[in-house]
Amino acid sequence: MTFLGIDLGTSGIRLLLIDDGGVPIGSAERSYHASHPHPGWSEQNPSDWIAALEDSIAELRDNYPQFAALRGIGVAGHMHGATLLDNSGRVLRPCILWNDTRSHTQAAHLDAKKPFRAISGNIVFPGFTAPKLEWVRENEPDIFAKTAKVLLPAAYLNYYLTGEYVADMSDSAGTSWLDVGNRTWSNTLLSAGNMRQDQMPRLVEGTDEAGRLRPALLDKWGLGGPVSVAGGAGDNAAAACGIGAQNEGQGFVSLGTSGVLLSARDGYHPAPETALHTFCHAIPGRWYQMGVMLSATDSLNWLARITGQNPTELTSKLDGNLKKPGTVRYLPYLAGERTPHNDAEIRGSFTGLATETSREDLTRAVLEGVAFGLRDSFEALAATNAKLDRLIAIGGGSASRYWIQLIATTLGVPLSLPKSGEFGAALGAARLGITAATGLAANSVMSLPEVRETIDPDKGLTSTFDDAYQKYSSAYLAIKSCQ
Repeated sequence: MTFLGIDLGTSGIRLLLIDDGGVPIGSAERSYHASHPHPGWSEQNPSDWIAALEDSIAELRDNYPQFAALRGIGVAGHMHGATLLDNSGRVLRPCILWNDTRSHTQAAHLDAKKPFRAISGNIVFPGFTAPKLEWVRENEPDIFAKTAKVLLPAAYLNYYLTGEYVADMSDSAGTSWLDVGNRTWSNTLLSAGNMRQDQMPRLVEGTDEAGRLRPALLDKWGLGGPVSVAGGAGDNAAAACGIGAQNEGQGFVSLGTSGVLLSARDGYHPAPETALHTFCHAIPGRWYQMGVMLSATDSLNWLARITGQNPTELTSKLDGNLKKPGTVRYLPYLAGERTPHNDAEIRGSFTGLATETSREDLTRAVLEGVAFGLRDSFEALAATNAKLDRLIAIGGGSASRYWIQLIATTLGVPLSLPKSGEFGAALGAARLGITAATGLAANSVMSLPEVRETIDPDKGLTSTFDDAYQKYSSAYLAIKSCQ
């Protein structure tokens, strides 16, 4: 038997085919773009996802004979997106994405209503789904009136695959309509957001079977079937499945476009006042908490773009021993910030610039600023008594050893680097496909990766970085006051 993980990302889709032992067989990728018709808007056409999926499936089918033995599929998707369908299942407008901030006024209005934080366990952030629908109701009333179903991006792919309106708990926890502690839609929250229970997909656990691959796709893809489709997961819950973070004390730092610090939790411990996200895990009876910064490697990409370098060229000059914090300070708020400030309007800055400031100084400042932003999330998680004795580092930014040692020292915990191979959201999604198709227990499938290297904090610089972090923390209000 083989199994397929689908990672529906913001900039592209990635498919990973694995065998029943979890060993990768082959992969395929396709890219697509978001549109930004107005400042703060970010949208995608769901038909682009389907076209990219079908192209990738054709590549796998043509290149890997094992594809014919497919028995399970799992989908991971970028969270919070609002895909609106009419009563015939047709898409009514482009999907409003997670990084769209047009609904910041509606988010603040919903967040001020007492039930939202109490029941959802989270602040209502502008990127979440509920305020998006409030924006549509106020600004596109004709579209709102025709909306029969609201699906997250992963749930839309599940609909394409199975013909059923179904979503998993981890993804749905980011809508502001879910009772996250009880893992069910909240009629109170739906009503407060002018929505109805019948507009929501059926809820399942990420490890459970959500449906079977439609006969038309079995024929098109050359499969005998049946093929189970798992409930799936939001992208970060899937990444947690991919690296085996399912129990208290297991977690990861992800250095991608955004930065994520995630900790698996055995129970439900909401702390919305910290701007942490508290979501259901894709695994039954588990939750996770995470802090999110919106510009992690995106900060380095920005600096590379304006200096005419690529990120590797910038960081290669720092491939020596960790240096003490520089005199230039960078606040990484290029697109606003979530944890801990929940501020969609704050923007980034450099301070401490001088005539002798070099490109290397700016690079160090960016890396340090991102590390301090992750420290904000670390402190918020520690306040909820999350165990964070060791973390796994994943994402494109983890290729910089200097950056990883910097983050380890800033957080004060060792960071482990997995051996080369698969351990991200696509693998996590494929593992969910295994559980859905076979009924195997999650703890027998979601194993931890082999570690290539563990990088310990530089204890000689710990206090220096602690002092620099305190100065970084105080800079937010000062910068905010003059922007």
